[in-house]
Amino acid sequence: MKNIIYLFLLLTAFSTSCKKASSEGPGIDPPVLPTTDLPAGAKDGVAFINGGKSAIVTLYAPNKTSVSLIGEFNNWSSSTSVMKRTTDGNTWWIQIDNLDPNTEYAYQFLVDGTLKVADPYCEKILDPANDSFISAATYPNLKAYPTGKTTGIVSTMMANQPTYTWKNNGFVRPEKSNLVIYELLIRDFTAEHNYASTLAKLDYLVNMGINAIELMPVNEFEGNLSWGYNPSFYFAADKYYGTKTALQNFIDECHGKGIAVIMDMVLNHSFGQSPMVQLYFNGSKPAGNSPWFNIDPKHPFNVGYDFNHESAATKYFAKNVIKFWMQQYKVDGFRFDLSKGFTQKASTDDAGFRLYDATRVAIWKEYNSFIKSIDANNFYVILEHFAEESEEKVLAEDGMMLWNNINYNMNEATMGWLGSSDFSYGFYVKHGFNKSDGLITYSESHDEERLNYKNISFGNMAGSYLIKGNLPTSLKRNEMAAAFLLSIPGPKMVWQFGELGYDISIDFNGRTGEKPIKWDYFSDTNRKGLYDAYSKFIKLKNNNAIFNTTNATYNLTGGVKYIKLSDASNTVVVVGNFDVNNQNANVDFGASGNWVDAVGNVINLTSNIYSATMAPGEYHIFSKVALK
Repeated sequence: MKNIIYLFLLLTAFSTSCKKASSEGPGIDPPVLPTTDLPAGAKDGVAFINGGKSAIVTLYAPNKTSVSLIGEFNNWSSSTSVMKRTTDGNTWWIQIDNLDPNTEYAYQFLVDGTLKVADPYCEKILDPANDSFISAATYPNLKAYPTGKTTGIVSTMMANQPTYTWKNNGFVRPEKSNLVIYELLIRDFTAEHNYASTLAKLDYLVNMGINAIELMPVNEFEGNLSWGYNPSFYFAADKYYGTKTALQNFIDECHGKGIAVIMDMVLNHSFGQSPMVQLYFNGSKPAGNSPWFNIDPKHPFNVGYDFNHESAATKYFAKNVIKFWMQQYKVDGFRFDLSKGFTQKASTDDAGFRLYDATRVAIWKEYNSFIKSIDANNFYVILEHFAEESEEKVLAEDGMMLWNNINYNMNEATMGWLGSSDFSYGFYVKHGFNKSDGLITYSESHDEERLNYKNISFGNMAGSYLIKGNLPTSLKRNEMAAAFLLSIPGPKMVWQFGELGYDISIDFNGRTGEKPIKWDYFSDTNRKGLYDAYSKFIKLKNNNAIFNTTNATYNLTGGVKYIKLSDASNTVVVVGNFDVNNQNANVDFGASGNWVDAVGNVINLTSNIYSATMAPGEYHIFSKVALK
């Protein structure tokens, strides 16, 4: 009763109106909270002032009754650091003093007396369940978790944290049409699974001709052994791969080698470790008053908890995430995971999910415009969209790039099953696009079965020509497919180790589980031959403008397939036999005379027609003028 009377007197004396916070324990009422505007210098998360000896800490949490800041600076006491609330009732803040700028402090928010959450805007977390599995080589001097002081994931802050000095500030991003992207999962690329060990393999990619690396998600996700599509903290680099400065150095060194770095960004959904999810949760799903999340997902492909991108709070948060990575890490682009999910239009199947959605288009145009306002210098905005072609066309015309999956049809071709082997969907005109640079075509990605696994397991055969179970032949089939893929005008993507014919199934050890890291492949003559072929085709693509021509004809049905490219100075014809039997080729080259084969010898045509009996798996890249 004394507490109630005291609170009433305080309310009367200060004429202050505020909600009473939930109690922190039996018989204990928290103090009355004044409402006040944010002080100068405050920002989302932590803002250091006074030379790092003080910090203003904020949390956006509308409709909460009380928030306290607990941490190593106050011995995890909630009563000594009760946060103030802004006059609009949305944001909580406090200034803490007497900090050592050179000390890293662990901290959390205690919300409504019971819920402990980390800071959504923190740049580093400590995870009691997973940090012990991170080696000192990957993350030196990792701060110990404050065992016995608190529970759950904690944030850390430090005024004088290590900073990185950028060296390669003059990097010029490759033109979109010339991009050859290498999609890479740090976890499964080297045994050490860190940025330093990946950098040690950079010359391997440079020699291959790669000019962009797309990193699968590297911001904090749940657990360690993940693809990263279960994100929880968006401003913190995942420690399992290394430190913040190690990631910055990785990007800087890539720039020094002429390689752009694209970050896989997951803003369609978040997972349960996210403090934003936890702040508004009813036990099984997001609560109805969540500023960010839908109670139930709006589409059938959702995992985790579905962001509402029509919400002003979500847009504000997403833009802050985007800006942070662009400025702090100097990434060259984003590949946005499940971008089709940025919708509030409910659907129960992909047919409905794919339909043109004007509101979704407007959301993406808004985000793209925001990105251009930060960096208009050929920054790559890549969408995993797979919506109606009419919608993708509008997005492409706004400068965005769309993933284009031809895995199934091209794999049918490499296996020698011709009924569904037409991969002409790789051409931008098939999508109604006006130019090729908006379409990133690939035959493998993290999400598709590996070509050579299916070649080895299910390939066709005829007589002595065997694809199934025959490694040299199966690799040659992939070589022929690579010649066609990289000849289609527009940007391309290669999944890691596809250039070596990786033939372990995507479902080995579970779809997203760790996969064997097969650098020994490079010592195999046949596999090294495939790598060399990729290297040759990529360099042909990037050194000869004809591979970006708008004048292309093709026939990719049946066994003998061809692509014909023409411009004012040259003509290129790629022709190959994807059957498992000899086939007669009759292709109009458009001119007689000598034709140079980039993978063979000069031929002389007495007419415009190339007529030849082609062995199974035989292919050529003919040009009227020798290619550089």
